[in-house]
Amino acid sequence: MKLSRNFVKDYIDIDDDLSIEEIADKMTNAGNEYDSAEKLINATNLVIGEIKKCENHPDSDHLHVCMVDIGTETLQIVCGAPNARVGIKVIVAKIGAELPGGVKIKKGNMRGVESCGMMCSIAELGLDHKFLKDEDINGIAELGNDALIGEDPIKYLGLNDEVIDFELTANRGDLLSILGMAYELGAIYNKKVKDIDLSHKEIGDDLNNSFSLDIQTEDNCKLFLSRKACNVTVKESPDFIKNRLIASGIRPINNVVDISNYVMLEVGQPLHFYDADRLGNKIIVRMAENGEKLTTLDNNERTLSENDIVIADSTKPIGLAGVMGGLTTEVESDTKNVIIESAIFDSIKVRMTSNKILRSEASNRFEKGLDPNRTYMAIERACALLEKYADAEIQKGIVIYDNINKEDKKIEIEYKFINDVLGSEISSEEINSVFDKLGFKVVQKGEKAEVIVPTRRIDISIKEDLVEEVGRIYGVNNIKGKLPMSTIKKGSYDKTTREIRNKMISMGLNEVLSYILINDKEVHKFTVDEFEEVKLLDALTEDRNTLRYMMIPSLLKIYDYNKSHNLKDISIFEIGKGFYKKNGEYGENNKLCLLMSGDYFLGVDNTRKVDFYVVKGIVEEILDYLGYGNRYSFVKNSELPEEFHPGQTAYISVNNDIVGIMGKLHPEVEKDVYVMEINLDKLLEKKVGKMKYKEISRFPGVSKDLAIVVDKNILAKDIENVINKASSNLLSDIKVFDVYTGANLGINKKSIAFNLYFEAKDRTLTDEEINKEIDNIIKAVENKLNAEIRK
Repeated sequence: MKLSRNFVKDYIDIDDDLSIEEIADKMTNAGNEYDSAEKLINATNLVIGEIKKCENHPDSDHLHVCMVDIGTETLQIVCGAPNARVGIKVIVAKIGAELPGGVKIKKGNMRGVESCGMMCSIAELGLDHKFLKDEDINGIAELGNDALIGEDPIKYLGLNDEVIDFELTANRGDLLSILGMAYELGAIYNKKVKDIDLSHKEIGDDLNNSFSLDIQTEDNCKLFLSRKACNVTVKESPDFIKNRLIASGIRPINNVVDISNYVMLEVGQPLHFYDADRLGNKIIVRMAENGEKLTTLDNNERTLSENDIVIADSTKPIGLAGVMGGLTTEVESDTKNVIIESAIFDSIKVRMTSNKILRSEASNRFEKGLDPNRTYMAIERACALLEKYADAEIQKGIVIYDNINKEDKKIEIEYKFINDVLGSEISSEEINSVFDKLGFKVVQKGEKAEVIVPTRRIDISIKEDLVEEVGRIYGVNNIKGKLPMSTIKKGSYDKTTREIRNKMISMGLNEVLSYILINDKEVHKFTVDEFEEVKLLDALTEDRNTLRYMMIPSLLKIYDYNKSHNLKDISIFEIGKGFYKKNGEYGENNKLCLLMSGDYFLGVDNTRKVDFYVVKGIVEEILDYLGYGNRYSFVKNSELPEEFHPGQTAYISVNNDIVGIMGKLHPEVEKDVYVMEINLDKLLEKKVGKMKYKEISRFPGVSKDLAIVVDKNILAKDIENVINKASSNLLSDIKVFDVYTGANLGINKKSIAFNLYFEAKDRTLTDEEINKEIDNIIKAVENKLNAEIRK
C-alpha cells in the first residue's frame, strides 16, 4: 500500500514540519513496516521558464537555440524537442540540478553553441512510463498560461507529493485505504480524522422499480449494493485525482474509471462501474459453470470453474466477482449511464480465483476482508464524485441485498490483564486514552473496560488483540524491561538442541534448512506410522501442498539439487519439525535428520566411503554424547518402510523404546544414500545425567585392526560388547570398517573388520601392553562367539 502525503492530508492534519521519514519510522514503531519513503518527484533546482526566442541551430537540422526567461535571468539553452517554440512555458533544470537516474545538469557545448541548462519532458522527471502520454515522452512539457515564471514547476503540476510504500501484514486490511491510514496516523499523533463528504442530489423514480438483484450464492455474497448515475460525461479527470492515483501507483484512464479507483484507495472498498445501457435491468450473482468463458477488461478470454463467483446478466457472465469486470459492459468514451456496484464477496473464493486468473488491487482487498459499513460509504462517495466531476445525475434509490452483521464488536477486558501480558504498569487512564486515539469507544467498569471496536477493524476480535493495540500505540519502547519472576523450567529440547547442532557440525556434517511443505504423495513415505496428513487449504503449488511428517523427503530434495550440480559427497543434517493428525488432533514433533552419500570427510587427506557403519557410528556418537551410553541398541524389524534397504536398515531403540530409524535407502528410491531420523521429543523425554566430556590424551595412541570371522546371524554389536568386556580401560574406541562374505570363509560365515584404538591418559603405551589387550580380546571372541581370527 502506497501512502500519499497529499492524499491523507485531506482527512488528518499532519504537521508540515514532520519529514516523510519521521512519519514512516513512527508507523514502523506501531507495527507497520515500510519499504521506502521518498518524494514522488525526486529532482532539484527546477524552475518554470518561458521561451522568449527560438532559432534553429547553425550546425544542426533538429536542434534549437532557445532564450528562456526564468524570472531572475535569461538562459541560453540548446534543445532538440520538436515542440520547442516561442511563447510556451516550460520546466527548466538549471545548472547543478539533479534529475532521477543520476542525471546532473552541467554547462555544456552543443556543436559549438553554449547551453546553460535543460528544458525537461514529464518523462525526465522520473514518472513511470505507464502514467505518461506520448507527448509527455517525446517533447518538452508545455505548462499552462497560469504558470508563474520563476516558480516551482513540481508544485504547479501538483506532483509535490511524498510517498511511503508499506509492506503490510495480512491482518491489517483496514490499512489498504487512505482513510484507514488516517486513523492509524491519528492514533500515533493524537489527531482526529475528518468526515468524508458523501453528499449528492437525487433525481427521478426509485431505482428499485426498474432494476433488481438475484443473489444465487448467498454464502459467497453477503452484501451487494447498486446505484445508478445518469447522463455522465466521460472526460479527463481533474489533476488532483490523476496525481493521487499516480502517487498510489495506479494509471489514470478517464474521470469515471478514475473515480472508481479513487474511492477504492480512499475508503478501501473496491467498486465496479457497468455501462447501464449494455447491462440491462438485472444483475445475477452466481457460481460459474465449469468451462464457462468470460472476456475480462484486459481483453483476455478466461475459462472459469464452479469455484469462481461471477456477476451475470440474464444470459451470460459480465464480471469476475472481486477480481475484474467483463469487457462487454466496460465504461467507454460514449457511456452515458452507469450502474455502480459495491459488494462483499467470500474472501477465500476470491483468493482462489485471483491466484488462478489474475491478481488485482481489488482482489487484494477482498481477500483480506472488508468493512460492511464502508461498503455503504463507498457507493455514496462514488455518487458524490461522479456528480461533481462527471456531471452525473444520481437516480433516487439504492438496490440492496444485505445479509451481513454490521454491528460494532464489544470486548470486555481487565486493565490488569493488559499490564500482565505487556509486563507494564500503564494506568487505566492511559489505556483508555490509547483506545480513544484509535477511535474505539470505552466504557470503564471499575477494574474492567468494555471496548467497542468499530467494524473497520476486522482484525480485532479477542481481548489479546486489544492488548496488542495498547502495546503498539503506547509504544513498546516506553515499556520498562524487567526480568521474569517465575522460575524457568529446564526443557530438555531447549537445553540440548544447540549442543546437538554443535556436535553434528563437529563431526563434519553440514546443517541445512529445508521446506516443511512437500507433496501429499510423499508424506507417508519412509515410515510405517499411522497418521493423517495435514494438507493446506489453498496451496501455492501441488509440489508443496502438505506439511511433512518425516524430514527425509525434504533432505532428499536438497540431495537431488546438489547431485544435479555434480556435488556427490553429501553429509547434511537438519533439526526441524514433522506434523501429523491423529485421532482428530493436530500435533508436531521435533526431529533430527541426517543424509549422507559419497565420501565422508574425516580430515585433511582422510575420507571414507559412506556406508551403514559410518551412519551407525554417528548415531552412537550423538547418543553417547547426550548421555544414553549403554542404553541404546539397533533393532532389526521385519516391518520396515518399503523405501529402505531391507538388509541395511535398523530401528534406533533407547530404553527398549523405538526413537528413530537409520539405514540405506532402497536402490529403487536412490542409490548409495544413507539416512537417519530421530524423534527428539521422544528421545529427550528419557532422563539422562549430565553430558559427558572426555579429556583428550596428551600421549599418542595405538591403532590395531582385527578381522573376526563369525556366523552370519551374529551382529557387530554383539562382537563389540564382547570386546569391551574383555579389554581394559585402555580401549577408547571401536569402529567397524569392513564386512566381507565369500566362499572361502565357509557357509553362513562373515568377516567383520574392527579398528581398535588404545590410549592412556598418563603415558605412552608399550608393545607388551597392547599385545596383552589383543590376546585377551581374541580369547574372548573365540570362546564366547565361536569366532576365528582372519589372518
